[in-house]
Amino acid sequence: MICSTLRRVGHMHIYLVRKASGVSKGHHQHTVGSRPAASEFAARGASGNVLELLGKSYPQDNYSNLSRKVLSRVGRNLHNQQHHPLWLIKERVKEHFYQQYVGRFGTPLFSVYDDLSPVVTTWQNFDSLLIPADHPSRKKGDNYYVNGTHMLRAHTSAHQWDLLHAGLDAFLVVGDVYRRDQIDSQHYPVFHQLEGVRLFSKHELFTGIKDGESLQLFEQSSRSAYKQETHTMEATKLVEFDLKQTLTRLVTHLFGDGLDIRWVDCYFPFTHPSFEMEINFHGEWLEVLGCGVMEQQLVNSAGAQDQIGWAFGLGLERLAMILYDIPDIRLFWSEDERFLKQFRVSDINQKVKFQPLSKYPAVINDISFWLPSENYIENDFYDLVRTIGGDLVEKVELIDKFEHPKINGFRLKQPQKRLSTVVSWNR
Repeated sequence: MICSTLRRVGHMHIYLVRKASGVSKGHHQHTVGSRPAASEFAARGASGNVLELLGKSYPQDNYSNLSRKVLSRVGRNLHNQQHHPLWLIKERVKEHFYQQYVGRFGTPLFSVYDDLSPVVTTWQNFDSLLIPADHPSRKKGDNYYVNGTHMLRAHTSAHQWDLLHAGLDAFLVVGDVYRRDQIDSQHYPVFHQLEGVRLFSKHELFTGIKDGESLQLFEQSSRSAYKQETHTMEATKLVEFDLKQTLTRLVTHLFGDGLDIRWVDCYFPFTHPSFEMEINFHGEWLEVLGCGVMEQQLVNSAGAQDQIGWAFGLGLERLAMILYDIPDIRLFWSEDERFLKQFRVSDINQKVKFQPLSKYPAVINDISFWLPSENYIENDFYDLVRTIGGDLVEKVELIDKFEHPKINGFRLKQPQKRLSTVVSWNR
């Protein structure tokens, strides 16, 4: 549910990678900078043309592109490890929703699902959310495919349709999600999302509204920037108001009173209108979540055609990095006691400020290489770096590109690439 701009580099040039790394001696703890275990170099559970993953067997085909590094992360479920910073954020959000939204019988209005399998069908991840067959988000270069019909979910929204179809009308979904991406301190191929959905009947939405009995949820009109073609303006505005009020209360609970908030128009295939929330934190505007009024076509297909609703999604790492001042996303995978003990608090709402583990500077190295003449995917290289270098690699960035017109009288067909790789240990 989070808008992002995918920056891609042309494939017809040379790239140079700079690598930075810091090394210390005399320490043996397993840290974020530790050399990957041998198990991370072997596709875990892979046997011939069948992959064994989370107790199920999946035949492999030409769509399969799971790296050994990513396979080593499946099933870790950091969001369910007690006192992990991601668990703290999840528990704080759960606590807020449980206390603020109560059903008729005094039970929590929102159900919470935090142990759903990350292996989903491509229909769940894309088609159920109305993502077109030719949409760029489906690209093999951006996703981790188990095979042509199954994949590691790219967002927790992949479970929306199933839960709606089961008859739920208010729920939170928390889980690990997988996207092939660049290498830097803000990006990692595995991160964690929290998704929220709420539906309203006509009675629920218009109760307490003046002349509410005469208002309708649906109409047949034209789509505009402000509403869907099947929604009345009154219903849309009330759902939008409830959504923004709900999320404003949530971030106030997390960050405290006096927070400056602004809403930015955005686009998602499965909501309209759609928004990003930005907060002003220490003088800087930061995007923290995406949300919107759910597409009625999605709601109808799940069997809730008499209801209208909203959905939002936020990244747990994003919130934890802001709230706890954690500078590098790789740290969330650390098993170093010096990192983990900082978050063993008696109260989940207790303020924590991360204390750095390392006093050693990063080491920077440059790498240059020739590109293949065709079928080069930048994220393939990033997966290779992560598999071999593990979490030592802090950042990979393009610093140069070059294509020589001639070599010994012949035109050079393979362009060369020069990148910079930053390698650092948190020791």
